[in-house]
Amino acid sequence: MNGGGREPETISYVFWEEDGAWIGYFEEFPDYWTQGASREDLEEHLRDLNKDLSSGEIPNVRRVAHLQMR
Repeated sequence: MNGGGREPETISYVFWEEDGAWIGYFEEFPDYWTQGASREDLEEHLRDLNKDLSSGEIPNVRRVAHLQMR
């Protein structure tokens, strides 16, 4: 039993290091990139970006979806 707490959400992201900066974006939102000084810093920026994307702070958010073909 976990005391009523929720399991943390896991979101896939793409990242790479370029010229000393760590750059990344969520797979579901490839148009919205962020960066950090380290991978840990990048992950903090990604958490902030996720809040902005899910709160409506950023208008007209474009997403990637999957369509099952019949």
